[in-house]
Amino acid sequence: MRFLISLGLLFASSTVHGQTQKTGETQSPVSKHAADVTSTIDLAVAKARFGEAKHLAKVDGGQVWGKSLDGPMLFVDPRTRFVVGNQADAEGLLKPAAGVFIGKLPPSVPIANTACQWAGVHWSMDLWPLQDDETSRSILLMHESWHRIQADLGLPPIDPPNAHLDTMPGRYWLQLEWRALARALTSKDAERREALEDALLFRMHRRGLFKGSDREENQLELHEGLAEYTGVKLCPLAPAQKLLFVARQIETLPEQVASFVRSFAYLSGPAYGLLLDETLPGWRGKLKSGNDLGQLLAESMNLKHVPLPEAALKERARRYNGEKLWTREATREEARLKRVAAFRQILVDGPVLVLPLLKNQMSFNPSQLVPLEGKGTIYPTLTLSDRWGKLEVRKASLIMTDHTKVVVAAPTKVEPTSLSGDGWELRLEAGWKPVKGARVGDWKIVEEK
Repeated sequence: MRFLISLGLLFASSTVHGQTQKTGETQSPVSKHAADVTSTIDLAVAKARFGEAKHLAKVDGGQVWGKSLDGPMLFVDPRTRFVVGNQADAEGLLKPAAGVFIGKLPPSVPIANTACQWAGVHWSMDLWPLQDDETSRSILLMHESWHRIQADLGLPPIDPPNAHLDTMPGRYWLQLEWRALARALTSKDAERREALEDALLFRMHRRGLFKGSDREENQLELHEGLAEYTGVKLCPLAPAQKLLFVARQIETLPEQVASFVRSFAYLSGPAYGLLLDETLPGWRGKLKSGNDLGQLLAESMNLKHVPLPEAALKERARRYNGEKLWTREATREEARLKRVAAFRQILVDGPVLVLPLLKNQMSFNPSQLVPLEGKGTIYPTLTLSDRWGKLEVRKASLIMTDHTKVVVAAPTKVEPTSLSGDGWELRLEAGWKPVKGARVGDWKIVEEK
């Protein structure tokens, strides 16, 4: 599932698009067969956007991945759950109207920019309204279309935590890698080679600080990074403009997101992908799950680097304003530790409600994620559907490291079919009930016998 929207969208939430539909828009006429569904999406505009996606896929002709990106697509209004499809579903839930197919998503289907299985069809899903900017809109449409076919390419979605990228050293060396990549994207020959050498040294040093981080980073770069690369690759910008576009994103976006643990791949993936296009033609056809994009680039340019001591690396960091970055990250780290302590007080030390993770679907804002050492990951906002019902979080929740439980603060209101607490609400399905937990004040959800 994709939880983070395109570079051009400044890493906005996957559950709330960040734009609002203009008031006064006229809606396209709805057929009599769909009269029971209130349209909150301009169907004529939706049809035109489906046409844009189809055109982008047609221009590509399956060249980038050896498989067409044209396919089933949904636009969803997150406020109303009104949905528009570019084709019929397999269960007859969508009804034809004005050249598209309309309906309403059930509460059990999480809404996000993603790929999903619903009504017998594997769709790409995009939140409505789409962006006014053609470049950002094209990137999003193709990003989600790639997610729909990625498993067929032998690149299944893997979503590791990458908690180390919320630490000060993790963030510091990651941003230096990005800055070196941005310089490489906008330079040629010897200058590009020097910048790439720096980027790969910073990358290798960071990964050496955290055991297993190379595997986790590679997994997300192949999942979200390649999706974003595909969007940039197929957007209508000229090749040179695409390089400049990604470089500018690297220069501006890191200061606009709270966390890199999941958002980092949206910068790293397009940067390495576009550089590989110039140095290793055909690299995509040879790609396998577990590959390292940085290593592929190093091999394609015959960059045989050896680790340098941190003092030498910090000297290289001067080329990228490393001292100023270090000072900024130190200030952020102080604030982060206070915030983590507050989350721990609410979700670990204090009374809580524990819900099992069984067969769930979720959507969240990846730029907000906060790793909680030894426990799991904090999701300040979260929409989660499972066998027991639907949980809406607006303040704080914790998904445990083993992904078997989600925790929120103890409820302040408990009823047979619903519970609520500070910043969250839970609607229970039939057959589930709340009971007292092991500690005083704790609660849990269990299945009725």
